[in-house]
Amino acid sequence: MNRVGIVVFPGSNCEYDAAAAMKALGVTVELVWHSTTDLSDFDGVILPGGFAHGDYLRPGALARFSPVMAAVQRFADEGGPVLGICNGFQVLTEAGLLPGALQKNIGLTFLCQPTTLVVTSNNSVLTSGATIGQELVIPINHFSGSYTCDDETLERLLDNGQVVLRYKDNPNGSLADIAGLANERGNVVGLMPHPERAMSTLLGSADGRVLLESFVAANVAA
Repeated sequence: MNRVGIVVFPGSNCEYDAAAAMKALGVTVELVWHSTTDLSDFDGVILPGGFAHGDYLRPGALARFSPVMAAVQRFADEGGPVLGICNGFQVLTEAGLLPGALQKNIGLTFLCQPTTLVVTSNNSVLTSGATIGQELVIPINHFSGSYTCDDETLERLLDNGQVVLRYKDNPNGSLADIAGLANERGNVVGLMPHPERAMSTLLGSADGRVLLESFVAANVAA
């Protein structure tokens, strides 16, 4: 992967963190405004954290109607690697690129802290370079990060190995401890923790590197 587009919505605030992480891995980065309608020049697409469109109605509910999301859908349909981090994960669920939804944390508290994740599947562009059972310390920073879905969807996610990351000690009430999941094809992944903020032990953890290195190594026709 040589060139990554990072989608910027009004209210995004983690695009520069994501860009810095990609540049540290040798990737050329371009910030893409949400009115963009063509992503074909990119090898990968990231939807970063923040508060897209102010999180009005609910997180991601308005962002899904931005013109860029039709382009993200086409990019994903063609096998392109797509990563949604925190608010980006919420946008992906609202847009139907990933199943389920993110609701307010248990206890209605904003959480900003390191969390330990367990890799539960390497069948995705984010976890292909990780080992099943591997524990990663990655920070979270969210108020609506509790994943939920119906029983039938959960059964399908588990059967297909689409749950790629789980919380070791669930901080937010997320169903089945889900911290990150992929679509059936494995080329679209969303997670609430921030791997782009875990790129150096000087900042507490470098465990995000194995995830983002996997993403960078992903084939466009994954």
